[in-house]
Amino acid sequence: MRTDSTLAVIFYIRRRLNHPDDAYILARITVNKKRAKISVKRSIPVKDWDTYRCRAKPLTHSLKLLNNYLDEVYGQILDAHKQLIQDHSFITSQSVKSRYLGEDDQHKTLKELINYHNVKMLKVLSPGTMKKYYTTEKYVLRFIGETTSQPDIYLKQLNYRFIVDFEQYIRNFRPKKKRKTCTNNGTMKHLERLRKMVSLAVKLEWLEKPPFRKFKLKFDKNERSYLTERELDLLEGKNLYCKWA
Repeated sequence: MRTDSTLAVIFYIRRRLNHPDDAYILARITVNKKRAKISVKRSIPVKDWDTYRCRAKPLTHSLKLLNNYLDEVYGQILDAHKQLIQDHSFITSQSVKSRYLGEDDQHKTLKELINYHNVKMLKVLSPGTMKKYYTTEKYVLRFIGETTSQPDIYLKQLNYRFIVDFEQYIRNFRPKKKRKTCTNNGTMKHLERLRKMVSLAVKLEWLEKPPFRKFKLKFDKNERSYLTERELDLLEGKNLYCKWA
């Protein structure tokens, strides 16, 4: 991949439409003469901006703190560019911006993966199978919320410990409605569905290594000698068609 890119980062201001004496501060990233802009979520009176230095005029303590913040943003953008070089990625102003904002493939989240999978599989899998994936999704998001106090996690945070802790969470989960907890095979099915989605992330190159590579699914063998009465009734109601050779 191409990494011999030239990078330039400057800060500039844009006046507010309704308050022309105040301005937003933006960062301009230039790579090989192509530009991308980023809002740094800060504003400043126009009179306090030094156009030549591309920084605030450090007349007050708050303006000095603002310059310190801009220096931090500048360093983070340079770090984003450095990471892309280390990853042997194709570098553009947009790719640097995306890496800085955490919007590139290196910062995909588990929730994004699940949503992507469910949308793509909606017309591929049966409604019954999709319903099971939705149930697994509920378990995953509930587990993340209760263990991290966050609504989502990055895919790169997935590891062997996450899988083991998630397994125990399912086994010990006590639903509000009166019903039994998941059996061993039910737990393994949830993990199997999660593993399939994570494998998709590896194929999409959202993940480098599959976190399930050291985890083994262990199903209990259930031998059944006869069908239940309900299963017999269901078979009886089916219209079976057999084409003889």
